[in-house]
Amino acid sequence: MMLIETEIVTRLRAAGCVFAEDEAALLLETGAEAGELEALIERRIEGEPLEQVLGWAEFAGRRIRVLPGVFVPRRRTEFLAAEAARLAARAADTAPGDALRTPVVVDLCCGAGAIGAAIADAAGPLRLVAADLDPVAVQAARLNLEPLGGLVYEGDLYDALPAELRGRIDVLAVNAPYVPSDAIAMMPPEARDHEARMALDGGGDGLDVHRRVAASARSWLAPGGALLIETSERQAPVAVAFFEAGGLDARIVHDDEADATIVVGVRGTAS
Repeated sequence: MMLIETEIVTRLRAAGCVFAEDEAALLLETGAEAGELEALIERRIEGEPLEQVLGWAEFAGRRIRVLPGVFVPRRRTEFLAAEAARLAARAADTAPGDALRTPVVVDLCCGAGAIGAAIADAAGPLRLVAADLDPVAVQAARLNLEPLGGLVYEGDLYDALPAELRGRIDVLAVNAPYVPSDAIAMMPPEARDHEARMALDGGGDGLDVHRRVAASARSWLAPGGALLIETSERQAPVAVAFFEAGGLDARIVHDDEADATIVVGVRGTAS
């Protein structure tokens, strides 16, 4: 290990970075000159998430551009993205005969657009739309999704979407905030101090945004279309209840390896 790398590791470890060796290697990989590298190291030592310092986060085999203050995509959310991609691919194969159609996929509360990018990679040709209320997240999502042909809008949930998508969405993938307001203070400082509060705070029980999404989802989904929302295992049964109240057939899907839980709601094909 080079002397400079050893010094960086020592400083990062003293600041409490558990994976100091890996982080030092990534910081050096940026190729930054001495002064800029020092600034990056200082940002990390002061507690800024490594992904924001580097400018990218690894997600589903892709480097997702991340800007300061934007929610850093979590690896457990790869489970939601994979399930959404599977449903999008199935939707593409539902046209009569041997024809394929282009499914409509929406990444709502998109953050940096990691879910949408992963779906686009895995599911083949699709119409991809994303939206978020945070203007900085929208900026990051455009960097990640526009090269893939996606369109990103700024606004509050469905208000941000083009009206012509109503009743036409095949897959609605949502990673809305689900941390109860009182629990924000117990989150790691990297998250609570450096990510937008609106990307973390889910209200009293953590499910305020989930309720709003589920209440209106049916009118935006195509017949047979699916809404997927990440939540905690404890919150999932509550979420199922208001999915069903919104007219969707709901189920809980859990992945033990990723410790990830999602609720999937499907609009019936009869109406």
